[in-house]
Amino acid sequence: MYEIVIVGGGTAGLSAAIYGVRAGRKVLVLEQKNYGGQIINSPEVENYPGIPHVSGFEFATGLYKQATGLGAEFSLEKVIRVEDKKDKKIVVTDKQSYETLSVILATGAKNRPLGIKGEKELTGAGISYCATCDGAFFRDREVAVAGGGSTALEDAMFLAGYCKKVYVIHRREQFRGEAALVETLKTRDNVEFILNAVVTGLEGKKQLEGIRLQNVETGQEWEKKVDGLFVAIGQMPDNEVFSDLVEIDEKGYIRAAEDCRTGTPGVFTAGDCRTKTVRQLTTAAADGAVAGLAACEYISSSKISAAEE
Repeated sequence: MYEIVIVGGGTAGLSAAIYGVRAGRKVLVLEQKNYGGQIINSPEVENYPGIPHVSGFEFATGLYKQATGLGAEFSLEKVIRVEDKKDKKIVVTDKQSYETLSVILATGAKNRPLGIKGEKELTGAGISYCATCDGAFFRDREVAVAGGGSTALEDAMFLAGYCKKVYVIHRREQFRGEAALVETLKTRDNVEFILNAVVTGLEGKKQLEGIRLQNVETGQEWEKKVDGLFVAIGQMPDNEVFSDLVEIDEKGYIRAAEDCRTGTPGVFTAGDCRTKTVRQLTTAAADGAVAGLAACEYISSSKISAAEE
């Protein structure tokens, strides 16, 4: 039996693992794809305190090596459900089942699609959600980035180093992302901002040939020829399999305050998958620390109660 099973191997999950094993607990991290989460695709991280410059891959690899080096176990398995048996939890994956005293849900979030006709069919054929993964395929071509947060701005910065032209499409006049990124992009000759506009349609059947745009203020519509469209309009959680275990809000996030405790004893949550205002690398790491220590405290309290009985 494990003492802590962590669902998700991103920044929050691995941070929780570090705190769990340092407290002497037997910890297992279950991850569906690979360690690192969303940050692994960021070419450069400059907003983590104490580390001026690091790639997302380097940062995630450091966390993984630290957690496993301390003794945390890591396995690539998809969690199908978690069963609450009061004094223990059963974590069921696509390969096997695990008994544990506590669970930390750190599933993060996935890219939010535009939700327009043809998007699914053209994904991988001109539409991408990862500039660092696919940007090199569009060298010397014209592309567009949809979004106004820091991820969209970082994508545009990355693509500007490869592409002939980069259009940044945002539905508002002001960006939600870091002002420093906006100012840097303004200095790039091959970057053009298209503001107060949204992507309403796609051109091309087997390969993206262009996008249809609409001005949100005037209603004016027009077409822009591009070879690629990178979608960076935010993220959404994927917590449906835990809906019978913990309370989930109307947007799909697990309800928990800053103490990372859910309404189910022995079940905690950390990172972008929980209800919170700020979702950044630093807050994910902080959540992991809080959830990891909270799980350790819960285990200690449970053992003391059992001994007294």
